[in-house]
Amino acid sequence: MASGEAFRRLLQERVELHLTDCGRRSGQEHSRPVWFVVEGNSLHLLPVGGSDTNWYRNILVHPDVTLTVDGESLQVRARPVIQPALVAATVERFRARYGANQVARYYTKLDVAVEIELPPGSHTTPA
Repeated sequence: MASGEAFRRLLQERVELHLTDCGRRSGQEHSRPVWFVVEGNSLHLLPVGGSDTNWYRNILVHPDVTLTVDGESLQVRARPVIQPALVAATVERFRARYGANQVARYYTKLDVAVEIELPPGSHTTPA
């Protein structure tokens, strides 16, 4: 497991990370690459299918997830975001980082987001 500060340094150099969650029915771990935005002490995720996305539905039941970048992992707690203004802010962060065309291409439902508080350490800035 990486320290919070070491993990933040890894995030600065990447445009995606691996999210591992626990299946709400199966109890089995599932891992997948996801895009992210770091702002201050928060890491923001946007499920590609919104509230219909399986990993999002899994974190509603099991909010503890593992983030992995370059073989380094960090265990964190995911917080669903359902307030429209906060979801819209996350969508704008993703458009700024990845481009409006890419967000429109891959993200089909923009009704929820996820926020993860990163452990204390130096702040990161998006790559």
